[in-house]
Amino acid sequence: MSDLSQIVKAYDVRGTVPDQWDERVAEALGASFTHLLNTTGEPGDQVVVGYDMRATSPGLAAAFAAGVRAEGRTVIEIGLASTDMLYYASGALGLPGAMFTASHNPARYNGIKMCRAGARPIGQDTGLAEIRDRAQALLDKGEAAPVGEPTGPVVPRDLRPEYAAHLRGLVDLSGIRPLRVVVDAGNGMGGHTVPSVLGDAVLPALPLEIVPLYFELDGSFPNHEANPLDPANLVDLQRAVRAHGADVGLAFDGDADRCFAVDERGEPVSPSAITALVAARELARHPGSTVIHGLITSRAVPEIIREQGGVPVVARVGHSFIKAEMARTNAVFGGEHSAHYYFRDFWFADTGMLAAMHLLAALGGQERPLSELAAGYERYVASGEINSTVADQAAKVAEVRAAYPEAEVDTMDGLTLRFADGAWFNLRASNTEPLLRLNVEGPTPERMASLRDEVLDRVRR
Repeated sequence: MSDLSQIVKAYDVRGTVPDQWDERVAEALGASFTHLLNTTGEPGDQVVVGYDMRATSPGLAAAFAAGVRAEGRTVIEIGLASTDMLYYASGALGLPGAMFTASHNPARYNGIKMCRAGARPIGQDTGLAEIRDRAQALLDKGEAAPVGEPTGPVVPRDLRPEYAAHLRGLVDLSGIRPLRVVVDAGNGMGGHTVPSVLGDAVLPALPLEIVPLYFELDGSFPNHEANPLDPANLVDLQRAVRAHGADVGLAFDGDADRCFAVDERGEPVSPSAITALVAARELARHPGSTVIHGLITSRAVPEIIREQGGVPVVARVGHSFIKAEMARTNAVFGGEHSAHYYFRDFWFADTGMLAAMHLLAALGGQERPLSELAAGYERYVASGEINSTVADQAAKVAEVRAAYPEAEVDTMDGLTLRFADGAWFNLRASNTEPLLRLNVEGPTPERMASLRDEVLDRVRR
């Protein structure tokens, strides 16, 4: 019997298939999701369902759809999609939705990101716990089929053209200087969406020469994991940027809702620098607006937001927390260290593609190389995220905290310790994997490295 507490996380469903969950579980979750919609006054009688390129995704999505239909709602099936395309569908059609993906996780994983109409997030505190408990009760009955017979229909719909046109309408790239752009889709959904938005598969060509890497959809990830946060997965992109003399390299994760960049030298551009750059662009259009930044972004981000006349607001890590804070403050933009970027113009949802377009517009609107452009937004030295497998996460965090009595303590999300010289680190448990994640920043490379090594030694001891 599946224990749904093991796969229903803080803001999505995530686990290995079939040992942790399967199509029977997906059906129960679909019925429970729809029951929540029906009993909490969610308008309409339709639900949008999309899925990524993983081998298990179509079957899980179809089972979930059967549960939705058993509760009387029609399923609008958009088929293969990036997560931000699902959010586009939810926002543009005004419908709740479910996206089947495990994002950057290895091939044996799968998951579900659920939202209400208008791409409003569903997390543990906004309905996901109720969905979990009802689905668990259905499964605990022990019947062959946890829910009744489907009654509502399934309506296929291809939204790629409308999705591409919407993004093109938000950032005008037609007048930029010609750019050569290497894109590593990692065999994920970027291979499905990049040709539609940045290429000429759907709309007129832009002044972009796209050099594709691993655009073939393959959920076994034969070339490298679709997790650009790990530097090992950027090596092919870095090599290709240098080999092709490209202006910029872009890397998307498995469901293409995150985008990473490397400059013309093949050096990574930090997500904090991109957050600050996009924030400056959005504040130029909407002066005085609020901008959300994740707890772990560089302290340069709130500094630059203030310098540009904006109001910085910090939020917990995770898309449901960022989106809720975006909606509460009517923020124009939000960014995280993990390269999730959120836009008021996109129903407060995250879209790596729109962030990439802002970066291309900024780069193509002036003559400097990306390394020089990005340098203006990178003021401090960061470690990047470092993961450690730890048996007792809470005990280890407590041990690290006790080692630095002189530091300022923040427990908003994990443990953040700030020091008098401006250095800081955050240590937090992953919401989706059995890991402790460490991020360190310092005023100099030496200070960052010293603090990083010191904390890692304690964590891994």
